[in-house]
Amino acid sequence: MCGMQTVYHARSLIDAQLVKDALEGAGIPAFIAGHYLTGGIGQLPACDLLAVQVPAAAWPAARALIHDIDARERAAAAADAPASGLPVGRPA
Repeated sequence: MCGMQTVYHARSLIDAQLVKDALEGAGIPAFIAGHYLTGGIGQLPACDLLAVQVPAAAWPAARALIHDIDARERAAAAADAPASGLPVGRPA
């Protein structure tokens, strides 16, 4: 495998940036694909424009990290506790 793999589909640019920052904080290089397309909202379909991508070799670690963050967010929401704000979209 080579190239970049999508690890997360974001709902907004802020959502994508938070996930990218979390990945990079864990030492995983990340890229936001589609961020230039957000300027075309109204002329383009407003869904699935943004994705966070990582190198194929880092995909398993990135996916595990995102699922861990998602599980913590769901637990915080279930407990009605303040959440960190990560992530809002959906893992790939």
